[in-house]
Amino acid sequence: MRLDKLLGQAGFGSRNHVKKLIRSLQVRVDGQLARSDSLNVAPNLQTITVSGQKLSHSPDTYYILNKPSGVVSAVRDTQHQTVIDLIAPSDRKEGLYPVGRLDRDTEGLVLITNNGPLGFRLLHPKHHVDKTYYVEVNDQLFSDAPAFFDKGIAFLEGRVCKPAKLQIISSSSELSRAYITISEGKFHQVKKMFLAYGVKVTYLKRISFGPFALGDLPVGAYRELTEQEKEGLKRYLV
Repeated sequence: MRLDKLLGQAGFGSRNHVKKLIRSLQVRVDGQLARSDSLNVAPNLQTITVSGQKLSHSPDTYYILNKPSGVVSAVRDTQHQTVIDLIAPSDRKEGLYPVGRLDRDTEGLVLITNNGPLGFRLLHPKHHVDKTYYVEVNDQLFSDAPAFFDKGIAFLEGRVCKPAKLQIISSSSELSRAYITISEGKFHQVKKMFLAYGVKVTYLKRISFGPFALGDLPVGAYRELTEQEKEGLKRYLV
């Protein structure tokens, strides 16, 4: 959220008065003087003071949700249950949305927030936020598979994926299991990468996204971020 908008919501006066507070160097963010009205801040991730007084107003919300198969990564949908529908009405804040998307049949970690600028930064290619998936496929993954994924894969339509890290857990002609880590999120990317290798994904679950890990969070459940996870988010604020 923009600093001037946040201070206005917190009751520090009109927009003009807020701008004067900032320009007169009375506002600090994590101990540093704020010199821009449009500075993107997250009050529940950072310490913000005005004339030495700590700001307690915290409109931003962050949840990690374990998305079940069949649920769509959207704010609303006329045909399917959405990730927002899984948030209890008492926990639904204005503007909540999923950062990025998982296919409807894919399970796993989804970050839900109402901090739009931060969500945009997490998805921006320049940050290369890693995403790790547990995957099951219907055929064998041979010893050449990690190198195949590591060199980047060209799809039939001409798009090329960045290198991905593949760790094989087990392999057989009927079922193979692996972890794959990617740093981008093209449409159906993981499924297409395995198809390019010659196998079909039968189960897919995202287990980590940047500084967040799914852990033992039950399917369909959600939780607020830990303090450590909030610290990890700060790198994406600028």
